[in-house]
Amino acid sequence: MTGSVRATPTLDAIARPGGGFAMVAMDQRESLRTMFAQAGAGRPGDSELVAFKTAVARALGPLASGFLIDREYGFDRVRDGMLPESCGLILAADVLTQPPGRPAEETSLDEVVAAPEFDLTGVRAIKLLLVWRRDAHREARVELARRFIALAAARGVLSVLEPVVRATPQERSAGTWDEDQAILEAARELAPLRPSLYKAQMPRHGDGTPAELRGACEKLSHAVAGPWVVLSQGVHRDAFPAAVRAACQGGASGFLAGRAIWSDVVGRTDLDQALARVTVPRLARLVEVVDREATPWWKA
Repeated sequence: MTGSVRATPTLDAIARPGGGFAMVAMDQRESLRTMFAQAGAGRPGDSELVAFKTAVARALGPLASGFLIDREYGFDRVRDGMLPESCGLILAADVLTQPPGRPAEETSLDEVVAAPEFDLTGVRAIKLLLVWRRDAHREARVELARRFIALAAARGVLSVLEPVVRATPQERSAGTWDEDQAILEAARELAPLRPSLYKAQMPRHGDGTPAELRGACEKLSHAVAGPWVVLSQGVHRDAFPAAVRAACQGGASGFLAGRAIWSDVVGRTDLDQALARVTVPRLARLVEVVDREATPWWKA
């Protein structure tokens, strides 16, 4: 199917039977190396990254509705029958400008994935991380998102757009930065481009009463005006289930998250046992929240 056009699947390809999303993100690259080092396991080589990512795929694929991975570390192995039919494969289509130990400063489209000859067999969706700032490159980022969404449609896969808002140095120095307002502004600017699914930061970093979080997510639902999910960046692992619950009650359709699910098993020598004992039950609890509370994607 290399380079050919195929019919785009519906969001059921990466959703739970009830229309919610319980998706695992495993596309971390330099940030995962940093996590290994912070866990006292040293800076891992490529083979160690692949081993970790594939172990997570084997353990969590049977529960997850979707599994996101990058092209460089483990994609081919995961695509080769590692996931059950109930778990849709999502491929990161972004290149990150990311100094070691630091967050991604900028992103671009992975031209390898974007090439017509790249084989997307088995892939249900592609994902683009987009750093959103109120700076001189704002319009260029909108065009990047537009190109990404068009690429996905042309290749017959779903598009998952993930804007992550960042302050400009001027906003930091002036003390005018309001992250929640920026999340809303980014959604109003980018969601009208109509990606298949919008992936947003959790308002308030998941910190607040259930009513406060639900209200903030209702505002985001109005801004997106379509199906959206939360990511776990900035939300404490123990607070993430409550954040997902509040988000779903506020109109979200679930989550696409990594660190809040598996970060505490990074660097473990007993990885398979730790995944079975700690991570699988955690994901199972999150799946229960989604099945009970999420807005089905077709109602969003």
